[in-house]
Amino acid sequence: MSSSPQKLEHSRVVLEELTSKWTLLVLNELCNEPMRFNALRRALPDVTQKALTQCLRRLEASGFISRTVLSLSPVAVIYEISPLGRSLEPHLQAILKWAGEHREEIQTAKHRYSSH
Repeated sequence: MSSSPQKLEHSRVVLEELTSKWTLLVLNELCNEPMRFNALRRALPDVTQKALTQCLRRLEASGFISRTVLSLSPVAVIYEISPLGRSLEPHLQAILKWAGEHREEIQTAKHRYSSH
């Protein structure tokens, strides 16, 4: 079954969104529970504030997460997975599981490749 060029282009755009750096890890954290920005930063210590901010904005704009401002003092913002993002969860878990299971093989292949 072949797809039209237009359908492929739409799929490419969605795949680019999902494979942007930090996206899968942020979605994984938010599948567990709603979180504030700083809690996400602590959960993902290698992400910079700027990169996390950009990732959250992209995910919100694409409908994968929602952002709620709480009128506390100081103001708090809670990020949580949306129904669209939740529909991705089983696939996300499968990808993360696969990555964990094959991490060493990939590192070995990279090392072997770079030593050529």
